[in-house]
Amino acid sequence: MLFFVIIVLVLLPVLHVYLWRRLIRDTMPRGTGRRVATLTLAAMVVLMLAAVMLSTRVDPDIGRWFAWPGYLWLALFFYLLLALLVLEVPRVVLRRWARDSSVPASSVDAGLVTAGPGAATAPTMDRRRVLARGSAAIAGLTAAGLVGYGTTVALGSPSVTRVPIALRKLDPRAAGCRIALISDIHLGPILGRSFTQRIVDMINAEDVDLVGIAGDLVDGTVEHLADATAPLAGLRSRHGTFFVTGNHEYYSDYQSWVDFLPSLGITVLRNERAEITHNGGTFDLAGINDATGDEWQDPGDVGVALDGRDSDRAVVLLAHQPVDFDDAVAHDVDLMLAGHTHGGQLTPFELLVSLQQGAVAGMYQRGGTKMYVTRGAGFWGPPVRVGAPPDITIVELRAA
Repeated sequence: MLFFVIIVLVLLPVLHVYLWRRLIRDTMPRGTGRRVATLTLAAMVVLMLAAVMLSTRVDPDIGRWFAWPGYLWLALFFYLLLALLVLEVPRVVLRRWARDSSVPASSVDAGLVTAGPGAATAPTMDRRRVLARGSAAIAGLTAAGLVGYGTTVALGSPSVTRVPIALRKLDPRAAGCRIALISDIHLGPILGRSFTQRIVDMINAEDVDLVGIAGDLVDGTVEHLADATAPLAGLRSRHGTFFVTGNHEYYSDYQSWVDFLPSLGITVLRNERAEITHNGGTFDLAGINDATGDEWQDPGDVGVALDGRDSDRAVVLLAHQPVDFDDAVAHDVDLMLAGHTHGGQLTPFELLVSLQQGAVAGMYQRGGTKMYVTRGAGFWGPPVRVGAPPDITIVELRAA
């Protein structure tokens, strides 16, 4: 958390200085226009910081007023930064051309260049400003296009991904059991009750046998988000709905959520397991606390969750973060279902996610243990997804 706070309060404002240089100082002459643009940029930084630090700590009806503009600016800032950094290469290549002379322009800030007494040429503009404005325009159009597209993807309905997975120890009678895996809904100042109802309706339409919620359901307290989660009580499946904590539950008074969710008919698995009997065949469904729980003296523990189980029986482990895959392998888990990564959410973040988590999305296998990572149904922060559309995964268990 300390590292996150440092990034938000120090690094992001510092990087905005670079944006100011490239988008404002290099493209605009001194004067009222530049001052207005500078103040506007500063206001967006304040809104962004308020969205990240405060929007989930207040009533969503209040938080959304600065969450929407602040988070959208965060996404725009990210892609503006990437585009401008890429454009530094042609800027370096064209540096000599930009330094040599001026080109004709009709800009209001250009001055007349006299050729002699009583004579004047067309208005001219410094080539450096031409290059700066061209780079700013390209970066702006690229960022706006990506964010606009990504917003429609994030706010649309998640796709339904159907994945058959064979388990080496699954009782053949339990084959065909279908698990709806959802994760990272992130109910809060932007996503609310209507989005939850959409998810519930989509899952109920699949007629599944079991629902697993792999954490990060909420960004806020029970007091503020109880109504937003209420539709979850309408989830229908043969064996019930099971939940494990994600890191964001720990940022949102996790114990209150652990106590509240059973009122919606949801079983919270806290380093424990439940026996699932499907068509006469039985397997274990285990769930562990999120890895972040260490900071709250509430760690996840695969060994505790599986203590006393029949080792000849297949076990499916519900865990929030893919980093728990090592423990799953060490304890001979057949299948681990996880989320957390959002598939990167904003490409190319998947590169960093892969380094930190060892997985991004989809199927992974090590030895006899398999892992499936969903991209998640919602989003964190910016209501934008680029290169990582939201999904609900329907896992169909099969006997090897």
